[in-house]
Amino acid sequence: MKLALLANLLLATLPLTAMAIEPGPSSPQQKQTEGWLQLQVSGQLASSKPQKATPAEREGAMLRLIESYKHPIPEYYDQKQGGTSPSGSN
Repeated sequence: MKLALLANLLLATLPLTAMAIEPGPSSPQQKQTEGWLQLQVSGQLASSKPQKATPAEREGAMLRLIESYKHPIPEYYDQKQGGTSPSGSN
């Protein structure tokens, strides 16, 4: 009985933990990112000229998408397989 009461009390206080996070951005970088995302959503700075793809461009994009499904996804990636990447260290 006491265990059930204690469990119910703990579950009742669980939503209060979400209130501990202060609203708004936690850093200047987050504030700037949110500003850019808001501009994108609002369309304030969108071009007045619509950018339309030609039928050939749409067809090419569709073919690239379909072609990408022809390659199997490996279960594990082998680190030693593939090309090399130049690093900044000598």
